[in-house]
Amino acid sequence: MSPTTWGWLVLAFPLAGTVAVALGWRALPGKLPGWIGTGAVFASFACAVGALLSLEGREGEEAKTVVSTAYEYANTLGVDANLTILVDPLSVFMILVVSGVSALIHLYSVIYMWEDRGYARFFAYLNFFVFSMLLLVLAGNFFFLIVGWAFVGAASYFLISFWYRRRTATRAGIKAFVMNVIGDVGLVLGTYFVFKHVGTLDFVAAFEKVPDEFAHNDGDLVAGCILLLVGAVAKSAQIPLHTWLPDAMEGPTPVSALIHAATMVTAGVYLIARMHPLFEQAPAAADVGAILGCATLFVAATIALTQTDLKRVIAYSTMSQIGYMIMGVSAGAYAAGLFHLMTHAFFKALLFMAAGSVIAAMAGIQSLDRMGGFRRSMPFTFGCFVVGGLALAGVPPFSGFFSKDEILLLVGDRGGWHWILYAVGYVSAFLTAVYTFRMIFRAFLGDSVPEARELEGGHLHHAETPVNPMTGEEEDTEVGFPGPGHFIAEREWPMKTAMAILAVGATVLGVLQIPHVTHVIDSFLEPTFAGSEFAHHEPSDGLIAFGLVLGTVLALAGIALAWFLWVRRPELPARIRSGLRPLYELSFNKWWFDELYDRTVVRPSRAVGGFFRERFERWVIDGALVGGPTGAVRGGSAFVRAIQDGYLRVYAGLLVLGVVGVALYFLIVSA
Repeated sequence: MSPTTWGWLVLAFPLAGTVAVALGWRALPGKLPGWIGTGAVFASFACAVGALLSLEGREGEEAKTVVSTAYEYANTLGVDANLTILVDPLSVFMILVVSGVSALIHLYSVIYMWEDRGYARFFAYLNFFVFSMLLLVLAGNFFFLIVGWAFVGAASYFLISFWYRRRTATRAGIKAFVMNVIGDVGLVLGTYFVFKHVGTLDFVAAFEKVPDEFAHNDGDLVAGCILLLVGAVAKSAQIPLHTWLPDAMEGPTPVSALIHAATMVTAGVYLIARMHPLFEQAPAAADVGAILGCATLFVAATIALTQTDLKRVIAYSTMSQIGYMIMGVSAGAYAAGLFHLMTHAFFKALLFMAAGSVIAAMAGIQSLDRMGGFRRSMPFTFGCFVVGGLALAGVPPFSGFFSKDEILLLVGDRGGWHWILYAVGYVSAFLTAVYTFRMIFRAFLGDSVPEARELEGGHLHHAETPVNPMTGEEEDTEVGFPGPGHFIAEREWPMKTAMAILAVGATVLGVLQIPHVTHVIDSFLEPTFAGSEFAHHEPSDGLIAFGLVLGTVLALAGIALAWFLWVRRPELPARIRSGLRPLYELSFNKWWFDELYDRTVVRPSRAVGGFFRERFERWVIDGALVGGPTGAVRGGSAFVRAIQDGYLRVYAGLLVLGVVGVALYFLIVSA
């Protein structure tokens, strides 16, 4: 089959899974909705492999870019909005990562969500999320891209607020939706700036016209690319539109893994990589993207140092790692940024799954302050957490070491002010190692907490009264709240299988791109970026050697510092907090971004809305527009009721007056 046939099948399976589970959930017994959803995504991954093999069988760079149109939605006044997919090395790379990691998350979820009353609804949403992301990366034009982009935002809202009877969850879902709508507006407006000049929505045709239609750093193109960046920044949770991502932890843990590893937050990275012909013609906009990515990776790393919610620490690490990717693809390190996207998908999904296992052992409690000593009772989860942590910290030979350092090497080799990005990237890499192993040491080492001791005795702890881990509010286990069941990887083979595969990937995938040894990712993606000025750029041997040594030393130093502070001398962190109180407050309060937005946007908007509700809507809308006609009708009705007194002589008199009035009217008109 052709690559595009495989591409359509990649989309068809998760869509079919969504429809089957959503419409047939009443008739599907037990775990069947979960297995249907999981099977659909595994089938999608198999088709992605088929697309890979079919594409690799084609000779020549141009032959590896294949377009297929299923339906011409609109083709008028120059607007060519068609249902078109583009299958090339970049889209195939993305569908392999998205469908592969998503399939493992589905497998994990089959057990993890088993006793939740919204089980079937969960898998319908999860399949829809995967379908939306695959639609986004396979889109062959701006129209289809915008559709997929919007679908991903809607699916994220459904899943983040999945436990809809939790006020914290519904607020987090609304926050994510609003932030993403800002990005949607940026994407649409950016598309307009490009379309206005190139006259087509098709990617291939538009990119071919860019050099002829736009001068270097053309004002319209820079504006359009900045607006596209707004979309990327919102979807990938980069500064300043990042505050929704930590709150998204209100969703079930598999949702956190899906959003942070395989879908949604990687969309911004893909967008910049796909639009590279635009950004290379507008380097001013690309520089803005690189700076925002660098700022995000540093700020998120500093925040993660002081957070005590296990899932939120991992969430901030996602922000930081996506910052590396955004910085990389904005600086022309396309293959390196995408390589880190792939390795990050494996070790971040693994970390979230391991965190979910620990949280289940704690009966839903997520605070690191309440954890400790799980190494003995949860050896498999501990091992997976360590593997994911070593990959995240960038310790060789784990995959994150090669992908993260390659980004920094290529960024540094650009020279000039890019050396600042290079330096900040390595400082943040050191902080990454510190907060990652702070999390591991606090959760797994030290004295065993009661829940860990209970598990050592062979019994999994269940709370008598479930509570919201963020607010402490009591919850029931009916629909709209988390179910009563808790499941850990040590006892459930689907969870263990998914985590084991991810652990292997987090360990060995770095071999695909070892400097001067293997270039699998570079070679595969070369046809997509063949026209780029950075396509064959490689850093010097000296910089490569220095970077690899520096990255290793910083990662090991960060782990050693974490061990010293939280294992060897656990009383020191409290003293450091007291001595560095302003810096601690800055980090613990997340640089006060939420408070800033609350005072500058939320409160003024609420005040304006309250004013119009209490004044304009009550007086003008209710009083004049609604109340006026209503009052007139009410007055007329009262008059009619008043004259209906039941006396026949009155009715006869009114009839005579009416006849006389009509006669007079016609006499006057005819005169």
